[in-house]
Amino acid sequence: MRPRFVVVPAVPMEKPYLERGVRFYSGLCTGFDLYDNVEKLRLKPTFNLRADAEAECLRRNQAGIG
Repeated sequence: MRPRFVVVPAVPMEKPYLERGVRFYSGLCTGFDLYDNVEKLRLKPTFNLRADAEAECLRRNQAGIG
C-alpha cells in the first residue's frame, strides 16, 4: 500500500506564459510540497529543504494525520 503523504517538487507561483506555442513557467521551481494521495491535493506550506519535507511527511504518515 502506498503512503498517504508523499514529497513532490513545488510548483512555481508565477503564471505560465506562452512562447511560440509552448507553455512553460516563468518562475523557478524551488522547494518541496507534500501531496495527499487520499484527498488528491497539494498541502502547504512549501518546504525549502527536501529533508524537512520528508520529515514532515514521515510524521504525518506515522501519526495518521488527515
